[in-house]
Amino acid sequence: QVQLVESGGGLVQPGGSLRLSCKVSGITFTFRIYTMNWHRQAPGKQSELVATITGAGSRNYADSVKGRFTISRDNAKKMVYLQMNSLKSEDTAVYYCNATNSARSYWGQGTQVTVSS
Repeated sequence: QVQLVESGGGLVQPGGSLRLSCKVSGITFTFRIYTMNWHRQAPGKQSELVATITGAGSRNYADSVKGRFTISRDNAKKMVYLQMNSLKSEDTAVYYCNATNSARSYWGQGTQVTVSS
């Protein structure tokens, strides 16, 4: 049974920072071959792929977050992180962790991030 559990969401003022974490369990030594992604879903908007990191550490970001968000992973701990700086109100959304490889895709339950003064 594969589980992805996100944490670290909350309420933050514009310009502030949050660090999201995603703990993966149930994937054993093959964790490193999964590409890890953060998606977000805002009310009334389409889901957006925010950031991606491959097992080798190659990163990609949505234009909307480049220069502000950083994705990282710890293969030994089976963790993935999203450091979010200079947050804006438009970053408000539910953030989902996702693990993918050529055959499978797994999702977490999401964590709410609200950016508001």
